[in-house]
Amino acid sequence: MGKTWKFGSDINTDLITPGRYNLTTDKKELARICFIEFKPEFAKQVKENDVIVADENFGSGSSRETAPIAIKASGIKCVIAKSIARIFYRNAINIGLPVLISKEAVDGINDKDDVEVDLEKGLIKNKTTGKEFSSEPLPEFLLEIFNEGGIINYLNKRKFNA
Repeated sequence: MGKTWKFGSDINTDLITPGRYNLTTDKKELARICFIEFKPEFAKQVKENDVIVADENFGSGSSRETAPIAIKASGIKCVIAKSIARIFYRNAINIGLPVLISKEAVDGINDKDDVEVDLEKGLIKNKTTGKEFSSEPLPEFLLEIFNEGGIINYLNKRKFNA
């Protein structure tokens, strides 16, 4: 998959997409401002298929959907955390950003480690150390939503429009 970006606890949506920059729905612009005030190097250094690893309460704060959009648009393939705020978790699903909960993985992965994630099996491998961790495997319907790129694409493909 890619390299990890390690974060601590209580990374809220204001740290991900600060309110004063949150004036657009353009994905490229949101990727450019992702963590702009908290970790300014992120948008310039993140690579496609990198992974965010965070401690407790990732994505807390306001319910802005732009936070997971910015993360996904920046190239992040997956977020792994000890716990994820409920509204962020749902917004991530809606836009097709996989999120996994695994305390052991977070404790066993360091910043810039190379990781590989198998969403179907709930396996997380730290290729830097060779250690493997588990998380709750994602249900099949969530995998389908992620594979379709989000809930809108998923519903459109299945003709669930009202």
